[in-house]
Parts: sequence; C-alpha cells; structure tokens
Amino acid sequence: MQSNHRAPSSALQDIVARHYDFGAELPESFELVDNLLSETAFIRILLKGDWAALMPDGSWQNSGPVLLFGTNSRPLKVRCRGSFEVIGIAIRPAGWPTLFDKPAHHYTDRMLALGEVWGVDADRLLQAVQAASGDIDRIIVAVEAILQERVAARPQIRPDPQILAFEHIARYDSTRKVAEVCAEIGIAQHALERHCRATFGMTPKRVLRRSRFLDMASVMRGLFTPDDEVLAELRYSDQSHLNKEFREFIGMTPGQFMQTPTPLLTAGLELRNGWRYRDPAAELLAGN
Repeated sequence: MQSNHRAPSSALQDIVARHYDFGAELPESFELVDNLLSETAFIRILLKGDWAALMPDGSWQNSGPVLLFGTNSRPLKVRCRGSFEVIGIAIRPAGWPTLFDKPAHHYTDRMLALGEVWGVDADRLLQAVQAASGDIDRIIVAVEAILQERVAARPQIRPDPQILAFEHIARYDSTRKVAEVCAEIGIAQHALERHCRATFGMTPKRVLRRSRFLDMASVMRGLFTPDDEVLAELRYSDQSHLNKEFREFIGMTPGQFMQTPTPLLTAGLELRNGWRYRDPAAELLAGN
C-alpha cells in the first residue's frame, strides 16, 4: 500500500488537517476487512475500489464514490474489495462548523454519501478530482477551491481558538484531566462538553481516552518512539485497564492487536503521526 500526504494551504490550516492519496494494487478477488478509528472526520473520494461499512444490523453499506466518514468514538469496520485509490481530506474538529451545518455528533461513527450533506458540492468535488487526472498538486488546488467557497459562504463562522487549543492538548498531552485542560484554556467544563460534541462529535474525556489509545497503538506498531518520561505517562495503571481500553477502541486485547495485521488502521496511524499541529494553546495563553 502506498500513501502520500500533504499539508493544506495556510488559508485552510485551521480547517483541514491533511490531504492524502492512499491506494494499493491488489487482485480483484482480494477482500480487506479492517477497523478505522479516526480522530478527525474525513471526506474520501474513491477513484478506484469498492468500499463498504458494516451497519448495526450486520449488513454492508456502499454509499458511492464521495463519502463522509464521521469521527470515530469506537472502531468502524470497513471492507475494501480489489485494488483501490482514495483521495482524502482530514477535517480538523475546530474546522468542522465552517464546512457543515449540523454538529459533528450527528455523523459520529457513520459513513454516508457526502451528497446527503453537501448536495451538488459533492458532485463538484468528484468532478474536480477526476479532471485533475491523477496529478496530486492539481487535485489539492481543485479540492481547496471548493472548500474555500464553502468557508466563504459562512463568513460569521471561524475555528474557535479554544477548540484549536484543545485539539493540540488532546493530540500531544492525552493523559491530562479535563478539568485541568479547561482551566488552562479558559473555558468552563460544561461549555467544553458542548463544544466538543459539536466539533469532535463526543465528550472531551472520550477524545482524550481515544488519543491516549492511539498513542499506545502507535508505539506498539513501531510508529512512535516516545522518551521514557512520555512512555511512563502513557502506560495504563494496570493490565486490566489496558485490556479494557484496547477492547473499547479496537475490539481486541493488546496481545491480539500485536498479532493481528491492521493495514487500514496502521495507515491511519502513519497519517496521524505524519502531521503536527501548530500550538494555539500557547498562542491563546500568551494573549491572556
């Protein structure tokens, strides 16, 4: 499998986490089933391949070539058949309200056709990507033009500095207590709860728990090598706690995770570890 990712333009750096191109040449009879556990919502444009998500009733749902994946509070099982190529846009939680009308929690743990949410803009996105003929630089320019149109249509809505600060803390300091984080960024806990449901699609506590799990999963996959102090902070209190978190967020024990290939989840971890947010928490505190 091959994956390439690019930073967004400066105009969209607080709205888009990353653009990426992900694909693999596989036998047409090949079927890949894996779990996704994403910190951000994604728009995925399928240039090649047959993707489906497992529904609560046990059926597989295929929603077309332009998909919206909400952020994941639990593992989302997906299936891909044959070769595939995907153009992806990772939406930062703080940027969600600039692009979407409904709060993020409406789409948590869901995969659906982007057209159900964006209407004709989803078709325009597919056409723009197809017209770029595989040139990733042209694709990003075309995609960002449509995103900036949607942002410009909602001039009164901009990424919240406190949510940008919480993004950074959740990503790089996931063992913090919610009350401590609220005091640092200057927001009441009930307000952070409300804003997180609207932008992250879940509670602040679950955001931090998920980030800590993803950090540990990255360590176990050899994608992240923390120093001893950071590793000590990431470790769970006991084996029972560790098992509970792994079952919650990936549906298996740590031992099973070590022995089970997870190509889609691992690609997501690689993407996660490949970008760094600027530190708006420091900027926010400096302005106080």
